[in-house]
Amino acid sequence: MPDPVSWFVIEPGWKVVDAAGEDVGTVDEVAGDTSNDIFNGLAVSTSLLGKPKYVPAERIAAITEGRIELALSKDELEALGEFKEPPTTAEILPEKAGLLRRAEAEVEAPIHDRPESVNIWRRGWWALRRLFR
Repeated sequence: MPDPVSWFVIEPGWKVVDAAGEDVGTVDEVAGDTSNDIFNGLAVSTSLLGKPKYVPAERIAAITEGRIELALSKDELEALGEFKEPPTTAEILPEKAGLLRRAEAEVEAPIHDRPESVNIWRRGWWALRRLFR
Protein backbone atom coordinates (compact mmCIF):
# COMPACT_ATOMS: atom_id res chain seq x y z
CA MET A 1 0.00 0.00 0.00
CA PRO A 2 1.32 3.47 -0.89
CA ASP A 3 2.30 5.93 1.83
CA PRO A 4 -0.31 8.45 3.01
CA VAL A 5 0.00 12.07 1.88
CA SER A 6 -1.25 15.39 3.24
CA TRP A 7 -4.60 16.84 2.22
CA PHE A 8 -2.67 19.83 0.83
CA VAL A 9 -1.64 17.79 -2.23
CA ILE A 10 -5.14 16.58 -3.19
CA GLU A 11 -6.04 17.74 -6.69
CA PRO A 12 -9.27 17.69 -8.70
CA GLY A 13 -9.51 14.51 -10.73
CA TRP A 14 -8.03 12.15 -8.12
CA LYS A 15 -9.80 8.79 -7.94
CA VAL A 16 -12.22 8.23 -5.04
CA VAL A 17 -12.99 4.70 -3.84
CA ASP A 18 -15.52 3.46 -1.28
CA ALA A 19 -14.79 1.34 1.81
CA ALA A 20 -14.84 -1.83 -0.34
CA GLY A 21 -12.27 -0.39 -2.75
CA GLU A 22 -14.76 0.14 -5.57
CA ASP A 23 -14.30 3.23 -7.76
CA VAL A 24 -17.13 5.71 -6.95
CA GLY A 25 -15.99 8.99 -8.49
CA THR A 26 -13.36 11.70 -8.61
CA VAL A 27 -12.38 14.71 -6.50
CA ASP A 28 -14.12 17.83 -7.74
CA GLU A 29 -12.98 20.31 -5.07
CA VAL A 30 -11.15 20.39 -1.73
CA ALA A 31 -12.77 22.30 1.15
CA GLY A 32 -10.55 23.62 3.91
CA ASP A 33 -8.48 26.47 5.29
CA THR A 34 -4.88 26.06 4.14
CA SER A 35 -3.58 28.96 6.23
CA ASN A 36 -4.72 27.25 9.46
CA ASP A 37 -4.31 23.63 8.23
CA ILE A 38 -7.99 22.79 8.68
CA PHE A 39 -9.31 20.13 6.31
CA ASN A 40 -13.12 20.20 6.06
CA GLY A 41 -13.81 17.66 3.35
CA LEU A 42 -14.18 17.01 -0.36
CA ALA A 43 -16.64 17.57 -3.16
CA VAL A 44 -16.82 14.21 -4.94
CA SER A 45 -18.21 13.98 -8.45
CA THR A 46 -20.00 10.64 -8.81
CA SER A 47 -21.26 11.10 -12.39
CA LEU A 48 -20.62 13.24 -15.42
CA LEU A 49 -23.77 15.35 -15.16
CA GLY A 50 -24.62 14.93 -11.46
CA LYS A 51 -23.91 17.50 -8.79
CA PRO A 52 -20.92 16.74 -6.52
CA LYS A 53 -21.52 15.18 -3.10
CA TYR A 54 -19.94 16.65 0.02
CA VAL A 55 -17.84 14.16 2.00
CA PRO A 56 -16.77 15.52 5.42
CA ALA A 57 -13.14 14.97 6.44
CA GLU A 58 -14.10 12.54 9.21
CA ARG A 59 -15.56 10.17 6.57
CA ILE A 60 -12.26 9.91 4.67
CA ALA A 61 -10.26 6.81 5.63
CA ALA A 62 -7.00 7.39 3.74
CA ILE A 63 -5.33 9.82 1.35
CA THR A 64 -2.60 8.41 -0.87
CA GLU A 65 -1.04 9.83 -4.03
CA GLY A 66 -3.83 10.10 -6.62
CA ARG A 67 -6.41 8.17 -4.55
CA ILE A 68 -8.89 8.91 -1.77
CA GLU A 69 -10.36 6.06 0.27
CA LEU A 70 -13.69 6.73 1.94
CA ALA A 71 -15.02 5.18 5.12
CA LEU A 72 -18.39 4.93 3.35
CA SER A 73 -20.15 2.42 1.13
CA LYS A 74 -21.34 3.46 -2.31
CA ASP A 75 -24.93 3.69 -1.02
CA GLU A 76 -23.88 5.91 1.91
CA LEU A 77 -22.04 8.21 -0.51
CA GLU A 78 -25.13 8.53 -2.70
CA ALA A 79 -27.19 9.46 0.38
CA LEU A 80 -24.89 12.40 1.23
CA GLY A 81 -25.97 15.94 0.47
CA GLU A 82 -24.90 18.12 -2.42
CA PHE A 83 -21.68 20.12 -2.06
CA LYS A 84 -22.30 23.79 -1.28
CA GLU A 85 -19.58 26.37 -1.81
CA PRO A 86 -18.20 27.47 1.57
CA PRO A 87 -18.85 31.11 2.50
CA THR A 88 -16.06 33.59 2.08
CA THR A 89 -14.19 34.64 5.16
CA ALA A 90 -14.12 38.26 6.20
CA GLU A 91 -11.19 40.09 7.67
CA ILE A 92 -12.07 42.67 10.31
CA LEU A 93 -10.06 45.78 9.64
CA PRO A 94 -8.97 48.29 12.25
CA GLU A 95 -10.87 51.56 12.19
CA LYS A 96 -7.85 53.44 10.86
CA ALA A 97 -7.10 51.06 7.96
CA GLY A 98 -6.17 52.91 4.80
CA LEU A 99 -8.54 53.43 1.90
CA LEU A 100 -6.62 51.00 -0.32
CA ARG A 101 -6.72 48.25 2.32
CA ARG A 102 -10.48 48.71 2.83
CA ALA A 103 -11.17 48.65 -0.92
CA GLU A 104 -9.05 45.52 -1.28
CA ALA A 105 -11.00 43.78 1.50
CA GLU A 106 -14.33 44.62 -0.16
CA VAL A 107 -13.21 42.86 -3.34
CA GLU A 108 -11.51 39.85 -1.71
CA ALA A 109 -14.09 39.04 0.96
CA PRO A 110 -17.28 41.03 0.75
CA ILE A 111 -19.15 40.86 4.02
CA HIS A 112 -22.61 41.79 2.76
CA ASP A 113 -24.37 40.88 -0.44
CA ARG A 114 -26.45 44.05 -0.29
CA PRO A 115 -25.75 47.51 1.08
CA GLU A 116 -27.15 48.29 4.50
CA SER A 117 -29.31 51.32 4.84
CA VAL A 118 -27.83 54.01 7.06
CA ASN A 119 -29.82 57.07 8.02
CA ILE A 120 -28.75 60.58 6.99
CA TRP A 121 -27.78 61.64 10.52
CA ARG A 122 -25.29 58.82 10.95
CA ARG A 123 -23.77 59.55 7.52
CA GLY A 124 -23.41 63.22 8.48
CA TRP A 125 -21.76 62.29 11.80
CA TRP A 126 -19.24 60.06 10.01
CA ALA A 127 -18.45 62.84 7.51
CA LEU A 128 -17.83 65.34 10.34
CA ARG A 129 -15.57 62.89 12.18
CA ARG A 130 -13.49 62.36 9.03
CA LEU A 131 -13.05 66.13 8.62
CA PHE A 132 -11.68 66.64 12.14
CA ARG A 133 -9.24 63.74 12.35
